[in-house]
Amino acid sequence: MTGGPMTQSRLGFLLGVAAYTLWGAFPLYWPLLEPAGAIEILAHRVLWSLVTVALLVVVTRRVPALRAIIGTPRVRRLLTVGAVVIAVNWATYIWGVNNGHVVEAALGYFINPLVTVLMGVLILRERLRPLQWVATGIAACAVLVLAINYGRPPWVALVLAFSFGTYGLAKKQANTGAVESLAFETIVLAPVAAAYVAYLVATGSSTFGNEGITHALLVTTTGLVTAVPLICFGAAAIRLPMVTLGLLQYLAPIFQFALGVLLFHEDMPLGRWIGFVLVWIALTIFTVEAINHRRRQLRLTAEASAL
Repeated sequence: MTGGPMTQSRLGFLLGVAAYTLWGAFPLYWPLLEPAGAIEILAHRVLWSLVTVALLVVVTRRVPALRAIIGTPRVRRLLTVGAVVIAVNWATYIWGVNNGHVVEAALGYFINPLVTVLMGVLILRERLRPLQWVATGIAACAVLVLAINYGRPPWVALVLAFSFGTYGLAKKQANTGAVESLAFETIVLAPVAAAYVAYLVATGSSTFGNEGITHALLVTTTGLVTAVPLICFGAAAIRLPMVTLGLLQYLAPIFQFALGVLLFHEDMPLGRWIGFVLVWIALTIFTVEAINHRRRQLRLTAEASAL
């Protein structure tokens, strides 16, 4: 990296904003691929992502790192789990956006940080601090309020939150680079995706190539659409403090929520607003507590090193 700390920090901030803005704009992109269904879009996303990340692996000279993943059974297993759950996440998100559930999809990414913390407690046996319990409790109340309002559990939001939380946990445990891990995940998913596309072609159900050149070209961009924000995110992550990166993550669901309400005019009755306000209160408590805890830890570390 070149440039002073402030230059790198500013660059990291801009790259982080770019990543989360692109993710937040996804509700504008996936409907462009209709009449393809969610699973067909997912299959093409996997295949074109494989092409994109294969080029990235070669250009960034990450071939040895990818070989290391393939040769390490534990990492291979973790990333295989990650591949499966991120496929579930992608399919659910694409289906939700294309079927009038943009606001509910945004809810999934609002509650994701809280779900991640809860998974840390249940799976990694981590301990929550008092205010984290308060935030988690308020979020649980929010989900209950929204379930009553929807007349059903907000399953799109819950599947998105828990699948992405599981994905993050698998990636954390695997502890590998972004490019090579994404490459391995797409390698795992590619045979299934290719088989499904072949089935669609054989049965005459494929939209790719049958809906005009514009549709075909748009489908081929799914690889870039997947890779570009991930690259921006990866570059931001090495330049920004985790607190800043954590705050930026709320940009994507904010944009998605705004698109769902203002552009797609999805219904937001009073009960739904109450549920979302409870989620935002929980996130505020969670975020402020996390920032204060980090400051206390840094201060204690500084005091200890000064002794």
